[in-house]
Amino acid sequence: MDIQHAGATPSAPARCPMHGADFAADPQGSYDKLRAHGPAAPVELAPGVDATLVVQHEMALRVLQNTTLFARDSRRWAALNEGRISLDSPVLPMMAYRPNVLFTDGAVHLRLRKAVTESLAKLNISRIRRDVEPIADYLIDQFSERGRADLLNDYAKLIPLLLFNKMFGCPADIGDRLNTGMSAMFDGQDDAIKGIEIVATCLQELITLKRREPGDDVTSWLIQHSAGLNDEELRDQLIVLMGAGLEPQRNLIASSLLLLLSDGPSERGSGMLVEEAIDHVLWNNPPIANYATHYPLQDVDLGGVPVDANTPVVISFAAANSDPALNEARQMASKGAHLAFGAGPHACPAKDPALVIALTAIEKILNALPDLTLSVPQDSLLWRPGPFHRALVSLPVRFSPTPATRIAAAMRNQAPMPAATDPVHRPAPQQAAAPAARQEQRKKGFWSSFLDVFRL
Repeated sequence: MDIQHAGATPSAPARCPMHGADFAADPQGSYDKLRAHGPAAPVELAPGVDATLVVQHEMALRVLQNTTLFARDSRRWAALNEGRISLDSPVLPMMAYRPNVLFTDGAVHLRLRKAVTESLAKLNISRIRRDVEPIADYLIDQFSERGRADLLNDYAKLIPLLLFNKMFGCPADIGDRLNTGMSAMFDGQDDAIKGIEIVATCLQELITLKRREPGDDVTSWLIQHSAGLNDEELRDQLIVLMGAGLEPQRNLIASSLLLLLSDGPSERGSGMLVEEAIDHVLWNNPPIANYATHYPLQDVDLGGVPVDANTPVVISFAAANSDPALNEARQMASKGAHLAFGAGPHACPAKDPALVIALTAIEKILNALPDLTLSVPQDSLLWRPGPFHRALVSLPVRFSPTPATRIAAAMRNQAPMPAATDPVHRPAPQQAAAPAARQEQRKKGFWSSFLDVFRL
């Protein structure tokens, strides 16, 4: 199916709103309706924000791989340039231009992507697994004695937050504030812009620190890379790395756990291996369902669907994965065919780390709490509204209460840590599990409390 110059303009179907509870409850129903109009269809990402959503797998690949007709630089966005998009629109934090690998093209993109991919390549997969395990132990100990938890907000959401603080070399204070800012970016539409401001401030402090005191972390590696990134470029690469990792990662962990805890035959949860559950989610419930916004350099025709130049064309990874034309590939569970990690020059450069993080986090909690079960009917679970993600609101579970002993066990297995610049009393293993201590940890911030225990 070709992408051509736009010709005669047929009457367009009504725009599908992608920002309400109805879409969140049944996105596949919306994709099926949109697919009936062709390989793409008009949608409304947020009130007053129009776009074209690509819902066919073949057309999605054509757009993702065509750098001649499509650009990622959102400074081309006509409606935004003309003042027709409100500056407080909730989608702007995910769509407004930043000088990073998501929103650049050509030689600039190649330079930034080289710095990012070569820095990420220094992350040893075995090291990532070793870093995830004590974080998982620490978080499980926060709720294991209660016999109940919200696996999204108590676990899946916090695993990548704490891990990325470790990977990027954040000291305690910066890490706690960074967690607050990242949570605001993704959890509350009204707080999204404020969250970006907090994150930008924290990352500038981190860059200044790492220029002075480099370490064995992604921030230092980016600073040291031969691309010679300036502070603005460094800050924005870190923002996209964290943003592109936190939201998808927590959704992948939570949705995979939901599938594994489901016992209905239609969900295939019973007896499924963790790797199979993760792959099933990437096919059927990709954590970032719709994104990779492109801007046509000229008026184009997407298989009979006319699209104006410099208007947003969003790729629906979820709809492309459920394209009826892929039935055979889906039945064969072909891992290479789904688009959960994108395709083309902007494909996710951190696929392998993302998979090992999810796998380790899920295995850890299933082994620690073997009788884990949903505490509410599955059909009562809610999904967060929003055009880009596929994300649970919560994942309440119950299990047999177990002593909070994992931190102590992990500490015994940890190599001795160097003394901190500003020494903080390290609690004894038995103190780490005390309710009063856990309450203090929550007040202080998860990252600084975690550092108190492990001296990472």
